[in-house]
Amino acid sequence: MDDLDQLEAQSIYILREAYRKLKPLAMLWSLGKDSNVMLWLARKAFLGRVPFPVMHVDTGKKFPEMYRFRDEYTRKWELELLLGDCPPVEEIDPTLPPAARSAARKTAGLAAMIEKYKLEGVIAGIRRDEQATRAKERVFSPRGSSHKWDVRNQPPEFWDQYATPHEEGVHIRVHPLLSWREIDIWRYIEREGIPLVDLYFSRNGKRYRSLGDQDITSPIESDAATVAEVIAELQTTRTSERAGRAMDHESEDAFERLRVAGYL
Repeated sequence: MDDLDQLEAQSIYILREAYRKLKPLAMLWSLGKDSNVMLWLARKAFLGRVPFPVMHVDTGKKFPEMYRFRDEYTRKWELELLLGDCPPVEEIDPTLPPAARSAARKTAGLAAMIEKYKLEGVIAGIRRDEQATRAKERVFSPRGSSHKWDVRNQPPEFWDQYATPHEEGVHIRVHPLLSWREIDIWRYIEREGIPLVDLYFSRNGKRYRSLGDQDITSPIESDAATVAEVIAELQTTRTSERAGRAMDHESEDAFERLRVAGYL
């Protein structure tokens, strides 16, 4: 097995463990490269059919290309899609910096969906290498009744044994891509031929390296117009993956405050 085979096998094992242990279960689908890889892995894990719903927590501010992609692949892959809206920014903690406050709408929207569908497990496509706070996560990470993440009280995970506490009001965030790196994601996309929103590829010398809401996401300078060119670019760049995310340039603790409160 090469490194991609090993990552794939580990992720498929995690997805099957989540499906075996957690009911009801749903997968977050942000329409970005990571969640598309995660969805592809779920289809592999369950013989071409995703046996649980996928959820899009919609801020109403995504790019038109993202909504078109969602509608097309919901049909093509025969997904059970759950849509949830987010509250207006005026209802969000005013002490957060502007971009983080806008992003926090998703936290409230996700919490509402978890409560509405009484979810015991939520599969999310985060990676440890993407942001320092995410490096503190576990593969199976419990969230309390208020949806908050207790960073200092995470269960140990030895020999691929994952704890699934069943206390009242607790749900588990499952992270099958936690060990992947950005370049692994792109190499796997190339190997498997995974479809993506075309905003990831260069138009007029710019492309998006990370996709979010239109008002808090910016493109980077890039001529990479194919998957192979993106991989070549990643092998030499020193620019952070989230350089185009506005909230990552605000106060130092803004992202951790979002994560602790239940952000994706």
